[in-house]
Amino acid sequence: MRIDIITVVPELLVSPLNESILRRAQEGGFVEIKIHNLRDYTDDKRRTVDDYPFGGEAGMVMKIEPVYRCITALQSERHYDEVIFTSPDGVPYNQHEANRLSTLENIIILCGHYKGIDYRIREHLITREISIGDYVLTGGELAAAIITDSVVRLLPGAIGDEASALTDCFQDNLLAPPIYTRPADFNGWKVPQVLMSGNFAEIERWQEEQAYERTKSLRPDLLEE
Repeated sequence: MRIDIITVVPELLVSPLNESILRRAQEGGFVEIKIHNLRDYTDDKRRTVDDYPFGGEAGMVMKIEPVYRCITALQSERHYDEVIFTSPDGVPYNQHEANRLSTLENIIILCGHYKGIDYRIREHLITREISIGDYVLTGGELAAAIITDSVVRLLPGAIGDEASALTDCFQDNLLAPPIYTRPADFNGWKVPQVLMSGNFAEIERWQEEQAYERTKSLRPDLLEE
């Protein structure tokens, strides 16, 4: 899989995309992540990527020309299954969307900045808009890092225990059940006896019940879905 991220502040993505699972996945050849500085696709000495909006609103708007040049240059080299824009009014991002993206071969993620982007970019270049929540960030870089992280960890070989990713929260619209490790008794706080019983059928039943009850209590909206 290849993920190309377009940004005006590439420094924000260097550390998040080059540590832990993401670093190992790239070193193992399971994913290729490329960061593109949008200023490299400008045509003026100041490398300008924004301008004032028509209509007199406050703030600055990302210009269409450098975005168009960057996206079309990438598309001339390979086919992209999705060109994603991180936006507060995009589709809500969840585990099901992460699963879907992990099955694709190549994707582009455009990070918004300033007041927003020229709307023609969204009309003619973007194929998918994604929101990571109902709040506004300074830019789309953190959202792009979140999307990338959640997708890469699903790729076969990216993590040592592939079954672990399949049992994460939200895979079946349920929160994860409680988990414990040694010691079995700490300050009188004991691990549930069923988990040490060796009866895997009982353990699985307990985990399913706990997952359901925790979801019902903490995130009932997931059960409605």
